Amino acid sequence: MSWDLSTLFRRHAKDIARTLHRRGLTVETAADLTQDTFVRLLVSPPKEAAGVNNPVAYLFRIARNLRIDHQRRERVLKMVDLSDDEFAEITDQSPNAETIVYDRQRLELTKAALAELPDRTRRAFELHRLGELTIAETAATIGLSSTTTWTLLRDAYEHIDARLNRP
Repeated sequence: MSWDLSTLFRRHAKDIARTLHRRGLTVETAADLTQDTFVRLLVSPPKEAAGVNNPVAYLFRIARNLRIDHQRRERVLKMVDLSDDEFAEITDQSPNAETIVYDRQRLELTKAALAELPDRTRRAFELHRLGELTIAETAATIGLSSTTTWTLLRDAYEHIDARLNRP
């Protein structure tokens, strides 16, 4: 048995969604279950021996069964409607263990890369990046021109980037 799912979807998806909505589901849930109905048919079509001759009735039966399953789950599970702020309060903002280990490794590589830099380059980088000085302020502090300071900073960034991205 081969049913044209594309044609069935175009002709009957709206009717299935409308029926599900009339049976007490939200528009969004009805649309989701309509999609699930066609996915269910696609994944496990009826067997030849089942004698299913009416594809529309079969689709509506699948949708009905999915609606019943959904409503049973809804009765068992307690749903809570949270605002975005309330949801943000319950989420864990702390990094996971893998992220912590990875970041610590990168920090150690960065420290090692900084130690490899010439003193003047390292000092310029630390003043600019860690001391949050502008390039002009950094240049005035170490007694160099802005162009030379910018070159030192570029060299420092390239050196650190090369160390962090080593294979």
